[in-house]
Amino acid sequence: MHQAKSRLSRLVEALEALEALEAGKEAEFVIARNGRPAARLLPFRDNPSRIRIGVARGEFEVPEDIDGLNDVIVQHFGGSIER
Repeated sequence: MHQAKSRLSRLVEALEALEALEAGKEAEFVIARNGRPAARLLPFRDNPSRIRIGVARGEFEVPEDIDGLNDVIVQHFGGSIER
């Protein structure tokens, strides 16, 4: 019973730390074994700043000759166009 009580209090502490991590109150949560760091938990964050394809659709006109200078551009970067 003593062992269950002591482990329960550690579990509650870990859950509180995890909740703080999720809420953004903590940047990381370090798990230690015998007083030595064993693992680090970081909050999972979606990358909302990532640009999505199609976001600018209809915002500008693409010229018909947009690919006209591809050979020149490739040469500037030291490559070649495979056809």
